[in-house]
Formats: sequence, structure tokens, C-alpha cells
Amino acid sequence: MKTKDDLKTIVIGGGAAGIMAALRGVLNNERVILYLGSGKARKKSREMWVSKVENMPGYEHYKKGIVNPNKDTLTWIKESKFAENLEVIRTSVKEIKKLDDGSFEVIDEKENTQKAFAVVLATGVMDVQPHIQGSIEPVLPYANVQLIDYCIRCDGHHVHGKRTSIIGHGNVAGWIAILLKERYDVKDMVVLTNGEEPEFDDEVKKLHEAYGVTIEKSPIKDINGNAKELILEGYVLEDGTEIKSDISFVSLGMLVYNELATAIGAEVDGRGFVKTNSKGETNIEGLYAIGDLQADTKKQIYTSWDMAVDALDDIDNKIRRILRQQTLDNFGG
Repeated sequence: MKTKDDLKTIVIGGGAAGIMAALRGVLNNERVILYLGSGKARKKSREMWVSKVENMPGYEHYKKGIVNPNKDTLTWIKESKFAENLEVIRTSVKEIKKLDDGSFEVIDEKENTQKAFAVVLATGVMDVQPHIQGSIEPVLPYANVQLIDYCIRCDGHHVHGKRTSIIGHGNVAGWIAILLKERYDVKDMVVLTNGEEPEFDDEVKKLHEAYGVTIEKSPIKDINGNAKELILEGYVLEDGTEIKSDISFVSLGMLVYNELATAIGAEVDGRGFVKTNSKGETNIEGLYAIGDLQADTKKQIYTSWDMAVDALDDIDNKIRRILRQQTLDNFGG
């Protein structure tokens, strides 16, 4: 006879999606093991870099818009009647194995193993940073503090009335310049391709011309500003041009942390995001991908929550079917 202890769910990742998955599983009265990741791994995650979150009702007061509410949630679980349902492990997973009986074995970086009925991957993404003089370090003090941002859905409203620049050379970067110009009628809009040749299609080029969007191709030499005082003044380019900019958006794509998914054989799309069905389940039965990792989704907190709930409810339904059938078999005997 299997019990709920035998039918555990392992959630890998401690961002918005992972914490919501843990919460939903716990409230479904299932056993959940949550791998938050090592300190080194978490520094490479989006959650650690996001400061203010203003597009989520009630989140404006948090200094760290993902980290702080996630801590609050874990504290609430720890103090609730469901506390025994959750085990938190603060290390990273290095391998997932599918066993012959359909369950999973999860091995962490300390060589400890856990067996699970289902595994939920919430390992997320990270935005690609621009290199300035061969390093991303000059950018980092300005990143995600409303000076150099990455998501126009989250932070696009910050450009209102400001001199704005986009760092990127692909067609998406070109469209971001257009969308921000249309929505907020910014004072000045410039696209900095940082030494790369722009890859804009004809429609983007025409709209840039119509809206007065300028393109600067010279590599960025330096950033003018004072990150500690939350001031961005602009950029100095290698050709000597000085660009005045109060705020920037980076559009260079994302690093998708899909290594655990691909190693076990999960299918990914052309950009590396993991393909799933409507419940978040991959082509491998019992393996789910949620949050920013999942293909064809908005990369937002609220959509991550929705994916997490769908996945954990689907797992719960499968667990209850097993336990229900056992009950009926035993009753019939």
C-alpha cells in the first residue's frame, strides 16, 4: 500500500513559481520537498536581482520584490498546521533519474538522493547582460534598480517623461523602442547596438524613422552615473559620442536554465524553453516545468503562480487516483 509519504513531489527552484508550487502542494495536503538551490546558484537567478515590483498589487512595499514575499510564504507554511508537509533543502540538484517503476530519483550536489512521485522544475532564466569593455560588471550596479531594466511589462512605465535607451541589436530590441515610445511618449529614444550590426526588419526601420528613434552602433565604452545614488546619466561610446539617458532597457535574450530538463530528455523549443502540455507536464510523464522555464508563456509572477497551481493540482489528482484505487481494492477485498 502506497501512502502520501511514498508519493512525494519534489520542486526544484525557489523563485516565484517554485514557492507557489510548494505552497499549493502543501495546501493540497501532499508531501513536498523543495530544493531552493545553493547560494551560488541562487545568485544567478532572476529572483535575487529583482528589486521593486510595481505591476503586482500589494507588492510595492517589498524591497526585494520576489525574495521577500517568498520568505514570508515559507514562514507562513512553517507556522501553519501543514508545516510537516514541507521539507526545504538549501542546495542544488545535479541530476534527475527516471526509475523503472515510473518514479524519480533526485540527486543533489552533496550526493544525497530523494525519491519522488513527480518532479516540478522551476529553475527559471536569467537575462543576458551587455558586455562593456569585455565585462558585464559595469552594468550590474545599475541592473534592476529602475536604471537598467529588462522587462517592459514589469518596468516599462518607469520611462515616462525620461530620456530612454535600449541596449540590443535584434528585431525585438527595435520593437521595444517602438512600444515604449508609443506608450509613454518618452523625450528621447535611442537604440545602442553596442558594436553589433542592427537586425531590424523594414517595418521596424520605418517606425524608428517616423518616431525619431536614433540608432548608435559604436560599442559602449563607459556608463555615466552613480548607481549608489540611483542616478543614470548616460553612456560614452568608443567613437566619442555621449548619449544622455535616464533609464535603459536591455534586450539581448535570456539564459534558460534547462540543463536538468534536457539531461533527462525533456523537449525544448528553439530558444531552450521547455515544452509542456496545458498542465505543465513535459513529454516525460511526471516531470513538470513551470514559471519562466516553460515555453510559450509570459515571464511574469502571476503567470508563474498559475502554472504552479495547475501543475500541483494535476499531480494531486494523480496521487488521489492511486490512493482512491487502493482504498477501493482494499474495500473490495
